[in-house]
Amino acid sequence: MTARFYVVGGAVRDALLGTPSSDRDWVAVGATPDELLAQGYKPVGKDFPVFIHPRTGEEVALARTERKTAPGYHGFLFHAAPEVTLEQDLARRDLTINAIAQAEDGALIDPFGGRLDIEARVLRHVSDAFVEDPVRLLRLARLAARLVDFTVAPETMALLRRMVAAGEVDALVPERVWQELARGLMSARPSRMFTLLRECGALARLLPEVDRLWGVPQPPEHHPEIDTGVHLMLVLDQCARLAAPLPVRWAALVHDLGKGTTPPEQWPRHLGHEGRSAVLARRLADRLRVPTDCRELADVVAREHGNVHRSTGLDAAAVLRLFERCDALRRPARFAQVLQACECDSRGRSGREHEPYAPALRLPPLLQAALAVDTAAVAAEAVARGRTGPAIGEAVHAARQAAVSAAIASIGSVGSVGNSA
Repeated sequence: MTARFYVVGGAVRDALLGTPSSDRDWVAVGATPDELLAQGYKPVGKDFPVFIHPRTGEEVALARTERKTAPGYHGFLFHAAPEVTLEQDLARRDLTINAIAQAEDGALIDPFGGRLDIEARVLRHVSDAFVEDPVRLLRLARLAARLVDFTVAPETMALLRRMVAAGEVDALVPERVWQELARGLMSARPSRMFTLLRECGALARLLPEVDRLWGVPQPPEHHPEIDTGVHLMLVLDQCARLAAPLPVRWAALVHDLGKGTTPPEQWPRHLGHEGRSAVLARRLADRLRVPTDCRELADVVAREHGNVHRSTGLDAAAVLRLFERCDALRRPARFAQVLQACECDSRGRSGREHEPYAPALRLPPLLQAALAVDTAAVAAEAVARGRTGPAIGEAVHAARQAAVSAAIASIGSVGSVGNSA
C-alpha cells in the first residue's frame, strides 16, 4: 500500500477561514513506522506514532483510531495501522471544522460537513465520542474565544452539559486546565471562553471562585453593569482590546474574587474584598500551578487595584507608599503591567469602555521622579552626616518623597476617575 499524506486539523480550517496558521499537521494513511523511519522521519510521542519530517520539521502522525478505556483524557487505547482509513482518522476528531483533510494536490476531504459549518459559523462535534476526552470541552471554549462569530450547536452544548454531569472535567489535571485557560485568555474575546464554560456548568467545577461572581451586585454609581460576573467579562475583553500580555489578563481574571465571598447582607458594598481576593487568587494559582509572573502580578493587582484607582487624590507620601507596596521601585516594568490591569478594570464597565484612565497618566512620571533620585549619593551624604542603619534608609525615602512631591507640583493635579473597585 502506498502511503498518502494529508494536511489535517487547524491548518485546513484556518485556510478556509482565510486566517494565518502557524504550523501544519499531517496524517499518513497506509504507512508503517518502519517506512517513515526509512525515509528519514524522526519518531516522537510515546502514546501513538508521531514523526517529524526530516526537512520541514512538521509533524506527521499515522492514521489511527482510538477507544476509551478509562476515565479522564489519558484513558485511551490507540490503534495505528496501514489499514486505518482517512475517514476513520477524521472521525475521532473533536469538531467538524477540524475534521477536514487536504490532499497533497489540494483536494479537500470533508466527510462530516465541516465546510458547511464554517460557512454557517457553527461549532459542532463530530460524534458522541467527543465526551470521552474532557480536554475537548476546554478546547471548544477556547476556540469560541478565538472564533468570535461562531456559535455552539445546541446538540453540542447539550453534550457538554452531559460531560460535566458525568464528572469528566473533574479528571482534568491542573497543568492541562492552565494551558487551555492561558490560550483562551490570550484570544480575541476571552469572555466567550468563560461564558461558554459557565453555560455548560464546567466553570463551577474548574473555577468555582470565578463562577460565584455572577449574581453578586456592585455599587451602581461605579458599576452601571452592576453584576460582578458581567463586569469581569468586560474587563477581560478590555485586556484583549489593549493587547495585554498573559500576566495582566490573569490578574484581571482574579482581581475581584473576594467579592464572591462578601455576605449578601453587605451587598452591594464589598469592604475588604481586595485582601480576600488576594488570598483566593493565591489559592487558585497554587491549585492550577500558575506561572510565577502571573501569580505575582495577580497578587499585587488584587491587593492594590482600589488604591491605584484612587491614586489621583494621593499626596507624595501616599504615592510613595503605594509604589513601595507594589515593589514598583525595584520592578518598574511590572508596575506598568499593574497599571494596565487596573486600566482594564476601570474601563471594563458599561458605557465607560473608552474613558481615559487618569492613574495611568499620573503615576508613571511620579515613579520616574522617584527612580531618578541618586540613592547612592543620598546615602553617602547621610553617612557623612553621621547617620547609620535605618536612618540612611529614611534619608533615601525622604529624598524620593521630595522628588515625587516636586513632580506632582510640576504636572499639576489630575482629576480622579473614582473608585471602580
